[in-house]
Amino acid sequence: MAKWTPQHEAPEPLEGPVVATITGGTILWFVLFLVQLPFYGWFDDHGHTWWVWTCLAGGGLGLIGVWYVRRRDAAIKRDAARRAEAAPTEAGADTD
Repeated sequence: MAKWTPQHEAPEPLEGPVVATITGGTILWFVLFLVQLPFYGWFDDHGHTWWVWTCLAGGGLGLIGVWYVRRRDAAIKRDAARRAEAAPTEAGADTD
């Protein structure tokens, strides 16, 4: 057996409140941006303006993330509903 061969299979990924987590992180980035904005002069004097713009970029990317995970959750729910709809039909077809 190779030195780094896993001894067991990897567990299934956990599904949690993904939309809420991404939304919370996005809100946090925007709050950090707004908190730093009044101190822009200080950041500019000390060469740290990138801190302010990083927070804005984090908020913007977070908005894209919220859009993405909402669409992902909707697709997962549609697929689950489609499978649940198809399962009784397939089970009934097998017994006939």
